[in-house]
Amino acid sequence: MRVLIAPDKFAGTLTAVEAARAIADGWSRRAPGDLLDLAPMADGGPGFVDVLHEALGGELAVVTVTGPHHERVPGAVLRLDHRAWVESAQACGLALTAGERAESATTWGVGELVRHAIEAGATDIVVGLGGSGTNDGGAGLLGALGATADRPLDEGAAGLNGVATVDLAPARARLEGVTLTCASDVDNPLTGLFGATRSFGPQKGIPEDRLPAVDRILEQLAAATDRRTSLEKGAGAAGGLGFALLLLGAGRTPGFDVVADAVDLAGRARTADLVLTGEGAFDFSSRSGKVPYGVATVAAEALRPCVALAGRVLVGSREMRALGIESAYSLVDLVGEERALGDPAGSLACLAERVARTWSR
Repeated sequence: MRVLIAPDKFAGTLTAVEAARAIADGWSRRAPGDLLDLAPMADGGPGFVDVLHEALGGELAVVTVTGPHHERVPGAVLRLDHRAWVESAQACGLALTAGERAESATTWGVGELVRHAIEAGATDIVVGLGGSGTNDGGAGLLGALGATADRPLDEGAAGLNGVATVDLAPARARLEGVTLTCASDVDNPLTGLFGATRSFGPQKGIPEDRLPAVDRILEQLAAATDRRTSLEKGAGAAGGLGFALLLLGAGRTPGFDVVADAVDLAGRARTADLVLTGEGAFDFSSRSGKVPYGVATVAAEALRPCVALAGRVLVGSREMRALGIESAYSLVDLVGEERALGDPAGSLACLAERVARTWSR
């Protein structure tokens, strides 16, 4: 039997690469004769660059950039010929902020990653958006690329309060001859009821009573730059990083599609008998551009069944099938939360071994 293994990361415990290997290890114990094809996935958030490096090869340059609270943090730029990929979460991710001081957190380091890619000779740069702990409308990125303003661009949304003028010309000049692409599945505008602050601010640590004030600050940034761009789909991605990139002429494509195309997921699904996917928590929000839904869609187009392995399964069979998943299996239900967190790879291998009993012919 030919099995395609295409999971996302299990947030906080396993990278997508580690998850794919753990599933393969467990499956092989039960069905050693099956042919396993590992295709770890990402959607533009954490793990985006690692997954692409695993799939494409290329040169991975490790650099040190400014973190969300001005600490120095490691990042990476993946280069292959004239193309480059960077991951915003490496410079401003929620894992770096721990949900603290979101109003003062900056995206300056993301701009430094883009700048490094340009200086290395890249003329086609894809920026993976997702998992950010910032909410500065991408002001830090703009500043790192040369933009100036009448308020500091490196102090998060708090530093932008009262901004009236922003000069984007130096940043646009630096990007002359460079094609930028946002890899994101978020459709939200920058501001308003469904904007970056009100939709994602609470999970970044912005208190409910501060959401209107922070949203107004981003409205000021939009008025000082281009209000029409702030209304575009994806402007609210990654706390407004999408807005900053759109201001600089970036195009937009779903993050999942970038990775799926790079690994030829559709072609590999057509040669498989079964497709496996997974993530930390499988719930109905998985439909919002997340990896399992994307993998299930590709599997359906190839007329192949898709099964999910997850840390937790929080949907019923009806919702599961609406997402294109035949069955979903929970790690916590099998081994308990303590073991799942203490030995995530071993526990996931055990779950895969159990699933193989049902699905391997």
